[in-house]
Amino acid sequence: MTIAPGTVPAQGTPHDALRKALTSQIRPSHPKALTAVRVSAWRTMRKMKHYGVAVLFDVTLMPIVFLLTFTYLFGGAFAGSAKEYLQYFLPGVLVQTVVMPTVYTGTALNMDITRGIHDRFRTLPFWQPATIVGNLLGDIVRYVLALTTTMAVGLALGFRPDGGVGGVLAAMLLLLLFALSVSWIFAALGVVAKAPETVSGSSMLVMFPLVFTSNIFVEPDTMPGWMEAIVKVNPVSNAATAARGLIHGDASGTDIGWVLLACAIITVIFAPLTMYLYRAKSRG
Repeated sequence: MTIAPGTVPAQGTPHDALRKALTSQIRPSHPKALTAVRVSAWRTMRKMKHYGVAVLFDVTLMPIVFLLTFTYLFGGAFAGSAKEYLQYFLPGVLVQTVVMPTVYTGTALNMDITRGIHDRFRTLPFWQPATIVGNLLGDIVRYVLALTTTMAVGLALGFRPDGGVGGVLAAMLLLLLFALSVSWIFAALGVVAKAPETVSGSSMLVMFPLVFTSNIFVEPDTMPGWMEAIVKVNPVSNAATAARGLIHGDASGTDIGWVLLACAIITVIFAPLTMYLYRAKSRG
C-alpha cells in the first residue's frame, strides 16, 4: 500500500496503527543521577558473583592468613605472647583488610574501559560519573564481608574488644569511610591506565610500602627515629590507631579527627580529578 506525499493515512489503516504505536506511548524520562548510581552499584555487586573464588580469597582468606601467620609466628617475639599480640594486631589487620582491596576499584573500572563497556555507556542517556560512584559504593559489600569475617576469626582466636559492640561498629564505619576515600586514588589510576594489569601492578608498589611502614604490625617506638617519624605521619597508621582506640574503648577525638581529615583531603583531591579524567576520556 502506497500513500501519496502530503496525504494523511485514513484511520484504521496499518499506517495509522504504526503512528499510534510510535506516538501514543509516553517516552520514559532519563534516569536521575541517584538511580544511575544505584544501578551501577548493583552491577558492581553482581559482578562479584562471577569472580566468587577470587573475591572470597582476597577479602576473607588473605586477611585470615595474615592474622594467623603474624599472631602465632611473630606474636611471641613482638608482644611476649600470641594472645597479647592479638589484642594489638587485630585492629590493624582490619585496616589492611579494607585498604588492600581498594585497588580492585581501579582494576574493575579499567576493565570496563579496555573491554569497550565504557564506550557503550557513553551512548546511554545517564549521568556518566555514576559508573565510578557506583563502583565505589558497590565495593562496600566487599569491605563489610572482609571486616566481618576477620573480626569473627579474631574473636574465635581469643580477641576481646574492650569497647564492646558499639566500639567495633564505630571502628568498622570509620574504616569503611577511609577505604572509600582511598578508592578514589585507584579509580583515577584505573581511568588512565592502559590495562588492568598496570593498575594492579603499580598500585601494589604503593600499597605495600604504605601498609608495612605503618603501626599495623608493631609499635613505632621500636623503630629507628627516622622510620618512626614516617610511620607516625602515614594515614594508614592514623587509621589503625583510631580503630584500636574505638575497639578498645579509649579512642581520642584527635585520633578520629586525623582519619577524617585524611579522608577529606584524599577525596577532595582525587574525586574531582577522577571525574575530570573520566569526562575527558568520554569526550575523546
